[in-house]
This record gives sequence, C-alpha cells and structure tokens, in this order.
Amino acid sequence: VQLQASGGGLVQAGDSLRLSCAASGTTLDDYGIGWFRQAPGKEREGVSCISRHGDTTYYSDSAKGRFTISKDNVKNTVYLQMNSLKPEDTAVYFCAAQTLYGFTRLCLMDYEYSYWGQGTQVTVSS
Repeated sequence: VQLQASGGGLVQAGDSLRLSCAASGTTLDDYGIGWFRQAPGKEREGVSCISRHGDTTYYSDSAKGRFTISKDNVKNTVYLQMNSLKPEDTAVYFCAAQTLYGFTRLCLMDYEYSYWGQGTQVTVSS
C-alpha cells in the first residue's frame, strides 16, 4: 500500500486544518490507519488511529476533543480534522497503515505499523 498525506499548511492558533491520507495500490478496508506527528527535536508520537472498518478510534490526550479521525473507504482516504490548533501542534504529520489482528489503543504506537507515507508540515503560529 502507498500512502500520501496532504493538507498541511501554515495557520494561526485557533484555526482548523483537515489532513488527508490517500491510499493507492490496495483498499483501506484491509488496514488500520494511524496519524503520527514529529516536531523538531522530539520523538514521533501517535495522534489518532482508526480501525479497518472505521468503527473504532483512539486519540492521544493532546488530540482528544480537538481532532477527529474518519475514514472514507469509497474514496480510499482517511482524514484528520484538526480544530482549535495550538502552536504545540506544529509538526510534520504522517499517516501509516497496519494489518495486525485486533485493534487496541496500541494503535497509537508507531511500531504497530508497516507502511508509512511521506509527511505533511503543519505550522501553527501564535
């Protein structure tokens, strides 16, 4: 599976962005998808993840209440709607796919994933 993240940009604090993760080469029905981010000088962290059929989602504490992950299996795309953005949300955002059996909060851990897309930069100014 090939993944392409897009939708990043430069916004002000309080603004919203919607990131997209488009898949090609296969159907997303077979994959759980996670969104991760990495800020300069920091480790990559899990932001949100969604199960194969889109019926189970998890969020990091920093994303909960502000971000919403969704999946459109017809368009073969996963979205991350980010509202009330803060300067600390500034990072490169990546999407990744996994095929592991079962779907738990461990989906926020990057070692769960075998396939990674290129990132998209999100910059939030204060």
